[in-house]
Amino acid sequence: MMARVLVVDDAAFMRKMVTDALTGGGHEIVGEAGNGVEAVARYQELRPDVMTLDITMPEKDGIAALKEIIAIDPAAKVIMCSALGQESKVLESIKLGAKDFVVKPFKPDRVQGAVTKALG
Repeated sequence: MMARVLVVDDAAFMRKMVTDALTGGGHEIVGEAGNGVEAVARYQELRPDVMTLDITMPEKDGIAALKEIIAIDPAAKVIMCSALGQESKVLESIKLGAKDFVVKPFKPDRVQGAVTKALG
């Protein structure tokens, strides 16, 4: 099943890695954002099927952005992305409504699997 995906990460190379992994899996990238403030705005504008959201970002972190997105759309399908050592934040995001998480550096099939799981 092809999904419309919004990719959010403050690092451009990470956005490219996620984009390459998902377009390789047949998904469509409908937008990108580099911080939490942009992420919330782009989510409202694009209403993607799934969104990947980095936890550590400037201006507004992924946890704060997730709270706002879930408040806007309780059915939002959000996959958190985090570096190793952020287990407490990952657990917090799952409790807040994130569907899955991917630990960086990740393998493309792990990102595709998370999107498939979120859609399921």
